[in-house]
Amino acid sequence: MNILFGIQGTGNGHISRARVLIKYLKQDGHNVTCLISGRNKDQLFDMEVFGDFWHRNGLTFITKNGRVDYIQTFLNNGLVSFFSEVNELSLDNFDLVITDFEPVTAWAAKRQNVTSIGIGHQYAFGPNTPLAGDNFISRWIMKNFAPTMTSIGLHWHPYADNVLPPIIDTQLKSKPNGNHIIVYLPFENAQCVTQLLNHFSSYQFKLYAPNVKPIEAGNVSIRKTAYKAFKEDLASAKGVICNSGFELISECLHLGLPILTKPLHGQMEQHSNALALKQLGFASVTENLDLASLGAWLEYERKQIPQPLPNVAKYIANWISSYQWQTGKLDFGRLWQSTLDR
Repeated sequence: MNILFGIQGTGNGHISRARVLIKYLKQDGHNVTCLISGRNKDQLFDMEVFGDFWHRNGLTFITKNGRVDYIQTFLNNGLVSFFSEVNELSLDNFDLVITDFEPVTAWAAKRQNVTSIGIGHQYAFGPNTPLAGDNFISRWIMKNFAPTMTSIGLHWHPYADNVLPPIIDTQLKSKPNGNHIIVYLPFENAQCVTQLLNHFSSYQFKLYAPNVKPIEAGNVSIRKTAYKAFKEDLASAKGVICNSGFELISECLHLGLPILTKPLHGQMEQHSNALALKQLGFASVTENLDLASLGAWLEYERKQIPQPLPNVAKYIANWISSYQWQTGKLDFGRLWQSTLDR
């Protein structure tokens, strides 16, 4: 098949999932063209695996100092430009559109009546999924941002029949030889976070952030976000401090890393993730990252039991290649069985 794969570029989690799933789709013999939106093209990194991908502006959220800035979000998202991108995207040469919450491909498929499958964390938010910080606007966005004919949600628990465990690179293995804690808070002020970490001089931190110069700041090694280096440091880390996004936390659960997570204020998905993590007992959650919360976690952090995830990407690729999506049949129970039995 000729597949157009839409990737929401606002967060690196969407891109990480796509890396894995596209690999298996190509192994099954499909021609996959990628379209990425939601982030300036010059801010994307380590994208060689996607080949000569297409780029659009799409829609995105603007954040400032750990909060969603709704005014700037409204001002920076031109709906006229967005719908022009949708109308100008021809799908004549594609048999299937897959989207990980990418709106241009989703809406183009809807308008041109091309079969579309949504695969991503946002498609897991049904009536039984933990919700926090939601309102009419956030619920409308979840439903209408990237609509598809069929959807497969990804989450840490089977909240609905269409929900699968997370997609990660299952070749990621723990190498517990490091003495550092990973800090990944891309929506926070890196300088302020570094100053906070400097108060805990007996600990070593590796802080990854976009748009920074790599420097050593006392007990904090500041590094610019990079795919391979980050994965290597993650595999050997003692723990992780991060926002409440989905992909990185899924990798931490897979590796058995202690997690301190702070949801991005004003972002319903992250507040809901934090609630789910608290209910499932998978992470320590704080609404504000400060001396008290960080100090308590460092002192009482508990070793997590690794929860190795099944190869969900390969399963989905096989499901697509066998055309089961044409029947609408979703039989994913056995993927959860190995996860829930632990």
